[in-house]
Amino acid sequence: SMQASIPSGGPAAQAGSGAAGAARPSAAQRAAGAPAQLPPQMPRSWIASPGRPVLPLPPGACDSHLHVFGPPDRFPYAADRPFTPSAAPCDAMLALHRHLGITRRVIVQSTCHGLDNAVTLDAIAADPDNSVGIALLPLDVADAELDRLDRAGIRGVRFNLMPHLGEGPSFAAIAPLAARLARLGWHLQIHCAPTLIAELSPAIRRSPVPVVIDHMGRVDAAGGIHQAPFQALLSLLDSPHVHVKVSGSERASRQGPPWDDAVVLARALVERVGDRVLWGTDWPHPNLAGGSPDDGALVDLLARIAPDAAARQALLVDNPARLYRFAGAVATRRST
Repeated sequence: SMQASIPSGGPAAQAGSGAAGAARPSAAQRAAGAPAQLPPQMPRSWIASPGRPVLPLPPGACDSHLHVFGPPDRFPYAADRPFTPSAAPCDAMLALHRHLGITRRVIVQSTCHGLDNAVTLDAIAADPDNSVGIALLPLDVADAELDRLDRAGIRGVRFNLMPHLGEGPSFAAIAPLAARLARLGWHLQIHCAPTLIAELSPAIRRSPVPVVIDHMGRVDAAGGIHQAPFQALLSLLDSPHVHVKVSGSERASRQGPPWDDAVVLARALVERVGDRVLWGTDWPHPNLAGGSPDDGALVDLLARIAPDAAARQALLVDNPARLYRFAGAVATRRST
């Protein structure tokens, strides 16, 4: 059972979508000494005992998008955080992966922990051969710090261009840092509102390093394949250095499980750029309206998102091994 390593708590409850947008004091208010109003703590956003997936995953399968939160007594949340999650600690994440049959993982630093990447580095260190991370960094981060993070298993930098996570930098402001990531073999991970995809595309096409678009560009699945933001995403993916995560079906859907409307979009991306798609659970599902998804059910969606074994091998093993440079990537495939 997974129960043993998971802290006790009430039943998984809905993570309210509204709290993410909780007002933060402006710089002027802070300067004037206005008391900072911290976002209230959310109920736990993850299910302690998800179902066991029916679909067996290939050896070396990678969860390319998840977060670790706290525990806040060891890893405090940032003072200017846009939301306050309940703890989702490393041991619970590793237990989940054992339960689901996932071998490798990409731990993405969350805005609730801000620019202190210690929580992500700690989670990488718990299984360093099979774990890498994506950092949140200031644009003027020193080269020595980039080198330190590279040795610790960081493979890229995420930028949130999403209204509910605070105003991100413009892509033009990111460009000088992107150029400095090239020598490390890192990439940019862009979490952007769907309305921004077309606007950002020219700059993303010029990026000197690979770019990963999070969560299918956060498109609304109700709009279908022919909506302008999804068509802009498909057009952007004509650039060979652009990748996309076919994660977040449970966010894109308007229908609830089994999220059929979103699966159509994910499958279209797998068919279009099968060698540049990545998949992740997005555990522990922060800021998700409608309650916590069953992670076992999310794994089973892969049978519909990538219907044949070769497509799943690329999505879950080969593509992440190449992009994130997992050691021993070749060992998961029998040489002929």
